Amino acid sequence: MPPPSTSRPTLTVTDDAGNSPGSSVFDLPTQSAAPGDRQSQAHPSLKSPNTHNAADAHDVSTSPSTSYVVISGGTGGNAICSAFGANACYVLPVSDDGGSSSEIIRVLGGPSIGDIRSRLVRLIPSAPPSSPLDAIRRFLAYRLPAHYSEREARDEWRDIIEGKSTLWNGIPNDRKETIRGFLVHFESELLKRAHKNFTFVNGSIGNYFLAAAQHFFRSLPASIFLFSSITNSGANILPVIVTNHTVTIAVELENGEKLVGQCEISHPVAAPPPPPNLTLNSLDNLHLNTPTDPEDALADADADGMGEGLQRRRSNVLFEQGSGKEGYQALGARISRLYYMNAYGFEIHPSPNAEYVRALGASDVLVYSCGSLWTSIIPCLALRGVASAIARSRALRAKVLLLNSKNDRETDGYTAVDYINAITRTLNAQYSTPSYGLAYGGGAGAGSNTMFPVSAFITDLVYLKDTSVRVDLRAITAMGVRCTEVPSSGGGFDAQGVKEALDGILPLD
Repeated sequence: MPPPSTSRPTLTVTDDAGNSPGSSVFDLPTQSAAPGDRQSQAHPSLKSPNTHNAADAHDVSTSPSTSYVVISGGTGGNAICSAFGANACYVLPVSDDGGSSSEIIRVLGGPSIGDIRSRLVRLIPSAPPSSPLDAIRRFLAYRLPAHYSEREARDEWRDIIEGKSTLWNGIPNDRKETIRGFLVHFESELLKRAHKNFTFVNGSIGNYFLAAAQHFFRSLPASIFLFSSITNSGANILPVIVTNHTVTIAVELENGEKLVGQCEISHPVAAPPPPPNLTLNSLDNLHLNTPTDPEDALADADADGMGEGLQRRRSNVLFEQGSGKEGYQALGARISRLYYMNAYGFEIHPSPNAEYVRALGASDVLVYSCGSLWTSIIPCLALRGVASAIARSRALRAKVLLLNSKNDRETDGYTAVDYINAITRTLNAQYSTPSYGLAYGGGAGAGSNTMFPVSAFITDLVYLKDTSVRVDLRAITAMGVRCTEVPSSGGGFDAQGVKEALDGILPLD
């Protein structure tokens, strides 16, 4: 691959079929153009730098001089991306163990890439339906149907990697062969682990491509760069933790119960009985899985304290969209804290992505996006050094929480104050190994850890007019947090409403 270019994108001439021989990964035209019409063939950033998706009817981005760090996971923040413009970085967790990510993790290991792929696809620039760029977007957004049998899913996958599928129509040959090469690599890695019986049912092609790139480069940032380059996306997407290992989260409830894995916390589904592996007495549903082949043993190298080896579900976790939010089964008690675990069931305190910490020290606004509080937002906060980076940042002029319009299984019965307290309590927790020196246990250094006030982490709360979450304006204001009400759009936030709220909080210079 060519190194990143610091110069402006070049123009590309395409033939009538939409191919771009000899083009770089940075100059894919957004639409087919008449011969000689070079202006319309320019990189999209030369025409509409702040458009992110064909679904966005118009650009609602804030001032290009305002920079954002947006903490969001899953699909909760996808609909409002255009509110932040091109000068934003998106911090996403890598701990989702549901959907087709669960099957990739079960067989290949590695961090979860489902949320990252979803955001990368969302931030592909707008393009007409007949354009090469739209063809790439449709291909990478395609999911093998959930109603397929194993045989039907494998047959369609075979057509895809052999280049015969109609899904490739309209994709320039250089892009096609680049994407297909990584999909073939993905298939090769699955064949090495054929005994694990990977299933393609409900599988996301974009997930397969991103996972293959991560496995090939042994670098999640490199795979994100490749995806962004092929799709002409200028999106700055940061995995909250940079690792090649599977990332596992767990929560402890107020009644002492422990839940392991995002699915178990957020939207549990029926799973087959686990194999007779070693069971940790402290966690009933956690099992160690000893590697059975050299590839898995190599992946278990515990370079960053995480390792691999958690026993995973047999196949893709299939659940209806919204099923985990609407008809949820309430938890036995409220969540008291979230933490990370390694492959052996022990609590660990991983370091955040250094680029994430750097962005907190250089951006104007921090946004805690709408979405699942405990499995999308909190995993980006329960890390060493994040609290200090937020509280002590001299660049951040506002720290804004977008309050969910309604509660889910994770936040059943919460008020707005509870959301604020959960974030503040998480950030004020200590994520480091305690010192057992002279100061430990009542010495001069005991209790010297800094506890920041609420306003150090959250300066503003933005909530919907018809939210079902109780907002106590007096109590929240007493915490030093300003409140802004915005109209609802179909029961949730839209980009225009978020933009207007942010413009009111941080007037343009």
